[in-house]
Amino acid sequence: MDLRALVLGLLFALMWSSAFTSARIIVAEAPPILSLSLRFAISGVLGLMLALATGERLRLDKAQWRAVIAFGICQNALYLGLNFVAMQEVEASLAAIIASALPLCVALANWILFSEPTKPIGVIGLFAGTLGVVLIMGTRVSGGAPVWGIALCLIGVVALTVATLSVRGASGGGNLLTVVGLQMLVGALALLPVGLATEVWDVTWSLRLTAAFAYTTLVPGLLATWVWFLLVARIGATPAATFHFLNPFFGVVIAWALLGEKLGPVDVVGVAIVAGGILAVQVSRLR
Repeated sequence: MDLRALVLGLLFALMWSSAFTSARIIVAEAPPILSLSLRFAISGVLGLMLALATGERLRLDKAQWRAVIAFGICQNALYLGLNFVAMQEVEASLAAIIASALPLCVALANWILFSEPTKPIGVIGLFAGTLGVVLIMGTRVSGGAPVWGIALCLIGVVALTVATLSVRGASGGGNLLTVVGLQMLVGALALLPVGLATEVWDVTWSLRLTAAFAYTTLVPGLLATWVWFLLVARIGATPAATFHFLNPFFGVVIAWALLGEKLGPVDVVGVAIVAGGILAVQVSRLR
């Protein structure tokens, strides 16, 4: 882990965590599903244009097509779609904390379903991270957070876990920008009919909304993904994944700073427990 890898990891965690705050701004003034479909369409086209500009060929192998379809449906349509709908009522900080449980869910599924060896520190991290998420959700529910919104966020994490496991061992094979662009277009196409059937394009246009939409499309959508691939190429997937332990912290702080969401002492303790659990799980997988 050199200085460049450290900077890339911090940038990725910061950009990835900020997406919940910008999404919260968008869904307050625009229909969530149609907005997300439009965001994916723009990001997908930009991704393919960048792929062509950098000399990539629009050819994918079977493993890459599997990743495109799995992530396009499970990550974009289900995971992000459910989160966008939930964040009409659920605070960005809570959505970020629930979403940050992904490394825990993947590690738990690998441990149970695929009998992946897990060191004692990893087992402790799994239980600690789960305890932290439950602790925060309990205080938020008692404080008035809607149970249905929390349930949608949890289902979204399960969907993303399925997507991650479905492409276990899939070879990168190059053409990374092509993969990123196509999976976003898959998400846009999957969400569009749902949005047209359930929503009305009623948007309260403002500078705040425009900035949030542009930021979500370009920074978490494209730039963070590109930085992630650079980080993985430099230090490997498992060491890179250790930076996910910063997501609960960054997500809560950004929502507090930009949206004025309340941050209580139990939230601080819970975030620390979740972050520690994620870090323990990822460290246990390092060789």
